Amino acid sequence: MPKNSNSFDPDAPADADAGIFGLTLPPGEARVQLLGVPFDATTSYRQGTAHGPRAIFAASHQVDLFDPQQATWGDGDGRPWKAGLFYEEDQEIARWNGEAGELSEPIIACGGQITGNSELEAALERVNEIGALVNERVRAWTAAKLSDGALPVLVGGDHSIPFGGIQAAAQAAGSLGILHFDAHADLRPAYEGFRWSHASIMWNVLKEIPQVERIVSVGLRDIGEGESRAIERSEGRIQATFAHEWARARAKGQDLEQLAAKAIDALPQNVWLSIDIDGLDPSWCPNTGTPVPGGLTWDELLLWLGCLANSGKRVVGLDLSEVNPGPATLADQDSWDAIVGARLLYKAIGAALGSVKRQD
Repeated sequence: MPKNSNSFDPDAPADADAGIFGLTLPPGEARVQLLGVPFDATTSYRQGTAHGPRAIFAASHQVDLFDPQQATWGDGDGRPWKAGLFYEEDQEIARWNGEAGELSEPIIACGGQITGNSELEAALERVNEIGALVNERVRAWTAAKLSDGALPVLVGGDHSIPFGGIQAAAQAAGSLGILHFDAHADLRPAYEGFRWSHASIMWNVLKEIPQVERIVSVGLRDIGEGESRAIERSEGRIQATFAHEWARARAKGQDLEQLAAKAIDALPQNVWLSIDIDGLDPSWCPNTGTPVPGGLTWDELLLWLGCLANSGKRVVGLDLSEVNPGPATLADQDSWDAIVGARLLYKAIGAALGSVKRQD
């Protein structure tokens, strides 16, 4: 009998060889399918998010599986584990990341200014090829899980990793919205020359996936002038809640839940949830690749997730990216970033399941 069934004690310590969040069951019996995508070759500041999936997996064994908060979200009962969760990590992508990381390092070191350097131009071309391979591999995996009726969950890695998943979900749904938490707009075309840069994910989505009708971006506070123009010229396809606007509403005592619900209401029925951990205040994720002062508190991000689950929208997939475990205090201890990442992942899954159950 699988350990997610009646024989499983969610209050017991996780076995050392257990799966994510302490569950152990065959993949075919899990409604929630998670893929670790250890790729961060285009990270432009602090490397290390490729170690995020494994660190989150390890930290997940210390997460309590009953969550009374999630019992108030949609039609959830505070027990996301009952849906069954199965995690696998893509080792081929890990191999590609090793190759692409070596090639991208000198390109990043010179800020992408490589014109006339034939060696670096060839390296850039190969990194872009690998990025396309990662996209297709993630797209195929996501499409297969959606076809099986599962909830696909991608665990990065840098924020380039969900492109293929969003593409598969958009193709399956026909119409898709994205609820995007991030300190950055990620609207830079081919940042530093990398076609599939982590800083270009939403630009690529807008240009390559026409089924994405709207992106609601939350927590933005580090944004380029060109990105600002892209938002203005999107004719409402991108709707942004900037961190300073949110902070002002907080300071004035406005109803934050009402503001979040209104923003989510602008999304189409089917939603992909995309969480860059740096959307949070960096005290929650100090080692993330590109930390920025300010941002959402932990409870505010959970307020958004609760509003999403209660909105009547259907979450068809999600990703969590940019968790960089950094150096742990001791070699055998989980990092603070991974501890936060594991709990946020469980919360996000609960919100998604609550929204889906309400639709069923």
